[in-house]
Amino acid sequence: MNQDMHLCATDAASQGLLQVNVVSVINNFPISNATVRITNTESPDNTVDQLTTNSSGQTQQIALDAPALEYSLTPGDVRPYSEYNLEISAPGYKTQYIRGTEILPDSTSIQPAALEPVDDPEPEENPIVIPEHTLYGNYPPKIAESEIKPVNESGEIVLSRVVVPQTIVVHDGVPTDSSAPNYYVPYRDYIKNVASSEIYATWPQATITANVLAIMSFTLNRVYTEWYRNQGYDFTITSSTAFDHKWIHGRNIYESISLIVDEIFDNYLSRPDVKQPILTQYCDGRQVTCPNWMTQWGSCALGERGYSPIEILRHFYGPSIYINTADLISGIPSSWPGEDLTIGSSGQKVQQLQEQLDAIATVYSAIPRIAADGFYGPATSNSVREFQSIFGLPQTGVVDFRTWYKISHIYVGITRIAELQ
Repeated sequence: MNQDMHLCATDAASQGLLQVNVVSVINNFPISNATVRITNTESPDNTVDQLTTNSSGQTQQIALDAPALEYSLTPGDVRPYSEYNLEISAPGYKTQYIRGTEILPDSTSIQPAALEPVDDPEPEENPIVIPEHTLYGNYPPKIAESEIKPVNESGEIVLSRVVVPQTIVVHDGVPTDSSAPNYYVPYRDYIKNVASSEIYATWPQATITANVLAIMSFTLNRVYTEWYRNQGYDFTITSSTAFDHKWIHGRNIYESISLIVDEIFDNYLSRPDVKQPILTQYCDGRQVTCPNWMTQWGSCALGERGYSPIEILRHFYGPSIYINTADLISGIPSSWPGEDLTIGSSGQKVQQLQEQLDAIATVYSAIPRIAADGFYGPATSNSVREFQSIFGLPQTGVVDFRTWYKISHIYVGITRIAELQ
């Protein structure tokens, strides 16, 4: 980007959207009437706005100032996102402070917040601090590894097929740092977090898809080969960019990235006659170069030129790379029926859907309760539409692949905790 473009960009008024989703850390249930105070990191004493969560634990979407779009589409020295601080409080819960929520122009940022019940009359302030984005800050480059891992000498491997796990155990540090905490993160949430930490949501959809596929394939390689467990560790993957991907505890994610992950989360990258997902490594292509790997800025440029996701991936990883589908998705009550469920559909899959949706409606009261009669009528369609509205999906009233697994994900999340209690 030349200096003239920089000057033009700074004159443009740009904004991004922010929505805050507040739940209880105890059971994942939404917290209504929580207060969210928003300040700019550059003037933390001045309140930008104050919001209140609804019955679904969500604030309205608010427009916040952000740098011009051009900064996030071309490598440069100007930070392409703005940063905001959040103070989230609710009666009976500890106040949570989040510093550095990132707002990109023309993008919707979703900031999760899980509040802890008060067990101390004066709890200490323990903020979540979101560090700089990997494309803007300085992080260790990836230590190169072979993209296909050898099988153990015994010839055995724990997984005989590729399985999308329910949970990823993330070690928040380098592998040898025994003081770093482990976090148990739902697989899709992990992928959304990493993608939001490592690419910009303003990039072309094909570019985001290609990068998400690379992140998922890398992650599933770690799962399939049990890479760290075979070295004696008790986690799946680390948050270190030198070894794996950047995952940031408590960071915001982006709606455009979330939608793509929900659509393709059972995919990974393969090569002919290789059973394991490919360890698809990459670098930014600006601060770090990496021949034969994908570069993130290079993938952005190809997306802007109209390349499809697979064309972007083959440009970097060669013509033999292809998209595969996992054999099994772990931790779900029932698999996708293979076709959309809509008004007029009937049968066992519809009844399963209705049972799950009605259970969710007991917690998310904005969703109308429905009878699990196995017939997909207007009432079911209305409940689905409200579910889609709450969880950031296109409001069609039709249960497609993405909606089916989102319902399963939320259902498992709230019922598993309830069973433990």
